[in-house]
Amino acid sequence: MTTGILTGATPPPPSAAQGPPAVEAHGLVKTYPGPVTALDGLALTVPAGGVLGLLGPNGAGKSTTVKILTTLARPDRGSAVVAGHDVLRHPDRVRRAIGVVAQRSGADPAATGRENLLLQGRLYGLRGAGLARRADGLLARLGLADAAKRLVKGYSGGMQRRLDVALGLIHRPEVLFLDEPTTGLDPESRTAMWDEIARLAAEESLTILLTTHYLEEADRLAGRIAIVDRGRVVVEGTPDELKGELRGDAVHLELREPADASVLLPALAALPDLRDVAADGRRISVRSADGAAAVPVLLGVLERAGARVAAATVARPSLDDVYLRYAGRRFEDAQAGAEGGAAGTAAPAAGPGTRTAGAEGDR
Repeated sequence: MTTGILTGATPPPPSAAQGPPAVEAHGLVKTYPGPVTALDGLALTVPAGGVLGLLGPNGAGKSTTVKILTTLARPDRGSAVVAGHDVLRHPDRVRRAIGVVAQRSGADPAATGRENLLLQGRLYGLRGAGLARRADGLLARLGLADAAKRLVKGYSGGMQRRLDVALGLIHRPEVLFLDEPTTGLDPESRTAMWDEIARLAAEESLTILLTTHYLEEADRLAGRIAIVDRGRVVVEGTPDELKGELRGDAVHLELREPADASVLLPALAALPDLRDVAADGRRISVRSADGAAAVPVLLGVLERAGARVAAATVARPSLDDVYLRYAGRRFEDAQAGAEGGAAGTAAPAAGPGTRTAGAEGDR
């Protein structure tokens, strides 16, 4: 089942002078037998109001972070405060101040959608006509009114996820945790869920912490993004801030055959007006103020080095480029590594810790 509170929603996002963050974590460390380091000193601050996206590949530490913040796991070291309550000293208060939509559905498949909501509300002290109005209102808002009296086991995947969101909202939480809310959904259902989350953020006036491994999802929904890699937040900022720091165009080259990076990188690094040069097997990425003008120069240098180019693309900065800069690898490579058997593992971070977009030295 999901968790939540009995009181009303929080006010709009505060200024620096108005009240504390909704979520604050410092130095979180969590290891599992193996040994596996899931969190390696993770620090995170979520301002009250709006949506923060915790973005990273599978195995980066996102779900472990959510488990600690929602009192489902204890850190080996570090501290965290959620909705003003310490997760270790006052876990019961935290549970009554949050809603949680976990990766797996918390609904009872043998009950109807409406019965699930009524039971959830009663668990947190809601009763009578007020509870009924809240349940019916959420069913209508999330497009489940026509299915309210149907057993949940007959719901589609998208309908089950919308019901999970309703369960997390029945008691008007201060902070709502959405852990990979669209994983397993087809593209149409995923887009519909994105629309619902965007509406919730605008209408419910609550803080949402969203974990995801979908770059587009984070870019579309989150007002701020914290990129997680190997158990640490490596950079944090708004999507525009993060992409804006990568001035110019991203140029990506696909080679016909893998090449020796120790030969290519010095040749590419010697070219003027290129930044963030990276080579990995058959792929080369650079940044340039004028990507279109840089392509023929790059092709000439690579040809002289014996590397034949199969394809070249020029694009504006993306979150994938941000991830490459701060994590030192492409997002899809990190995701493929996790899916290939490394999920849940986390080596010590390559970088020196969290960076904030716009901070001196980030460029």
